[in-house]
Amino acid sequence: MTASPAAALTARALDVSSEIITDILTLVRHESSSYDLPALAAGLDLLRHLAVHRLGRPDREQRHPGGEHGDTLTLSYTGTGAGHVALVGHYDTVWPTGTLAGWEQPEASDHGREKLSGPGIFDMKTGLAQGIWALKLARESGAPVPTVTFLFNGDEEIGSLSSRPLIEEVAQKADVTLVLEPTAHGAVKTARKGSGIFRVTATGVEAHAGLAPQNGASAITALSEFVVAAAAVAAPGKGTTINTGLIQGGSATNVVAGQATASVDIRVSSVAEQVRVDHGLDAIQVSDPRVRIDIEHTWNRPPMTLNAASAPLLALAREVAREQGRDDLPDAAVGGASDANFVAALGLPVLCGIGAVGDGAHAQGEFIYPDTVPAQTALVTGLLGRLAEPLGD
Repeated sequence: MTASPAAALTARALDVSSEIITDILTLVRHESSSYDLPALAAGLDLLRHLAVHRLGRPDREQRHPGGEHGDTLTLSYTGTGAGHVALVGHYDTVWPTGTLAGWEQPEASDHGREKLSGPGIFDMKTGLAQGIWALKLARESGAPVPTVTFLFNGDEEIGSLSSRPLIEEVAQKADVTLVLEPTAHGAVKTARKGSGIFRVTATGVEAHAGLAPQNGASAITALSEFVVAAAAVAAPGKGTTINTGLIQGGSATNVVAGQATASVDIRVSSVAEQVRVDHGLDAIQVSDPRVRIDIEHTWNRPPMTLNAASAPLLALAREVAREQGRDDLPDAAVGGASDANFVAALGLPVLCGIGAVGDGAHAQGEFIYPDTVPAQTALVTGLLGRLAEPLGD
């Protein structure tokens, strides 16, 4: 009895799972901190080499300089079907260069399930390797495949400051965008919070801390008051969180600080909350009127919801999952933002979180379950097969 195409695809993904994992670990072993430009450049070279090794030379490619940030690479492979799919993923990580040397592998879970760990393995180097292999397996199947454009960017973890226009351009040219970010415990991500990265500057008056402290107006004290007041603007019940993650200031311990700055991470679930937070932070007053507070309101990513264009894509993914023997493909709303936020805000079809299954993003010990790699790769492969025609045809 001949196996169904879905069963054959799943079996093939299982057969090559060790090779996929080898590619994942190759990417992980090359550190690529968002702030290390030489490491990012070498990491992108490695990623391109991996794609060419598995898929051959692309029909079109372009490396877009990132300036102060990592470059963005687009690779396009012409398909045999009429559809056009964008596969988007970032190769930068939150981990400083040198982290790998002290990284320890986690113990297996209580049920003896194997884990693989490393800086960036979950978020999101596993997704990158799985995306490349998904196209490889789709082409090997002999069925029609869409044109696929990979977009690999090196600044996602710091806001996609240089790559956002490229992401939007690629998404607008494609019929569908799949973002290879990790899953939410196996669920695809259909809603994400919007995010803001605000820079707050306090400008005070310097003075000698021992001889004439009364002549000074401490920027650090004022900024501390602001940070406490800003935390009170958060509304967790509405999905709004405010976290001051970085503070710098002062010049010496015996000088009343003349300047201090803070970087504030803000997450919201709605545009209405964006507006409320803007007004709430602007209304904060500090106790010393001699200190000036300046706020750079920088909303980085808009909130993402399951828009009308994306709902059929989710239904298609669930259909593919069922064909491959999965009982259910849940979806989830999460607090983190991704490049899918940009695509969803344009009203375009996008599905996020189809990469790794594991946990611990941005935390020591982040890991994947290697036994999920075949199924996740097969899911993307199956989607590519079904998207050989534009969604909705």
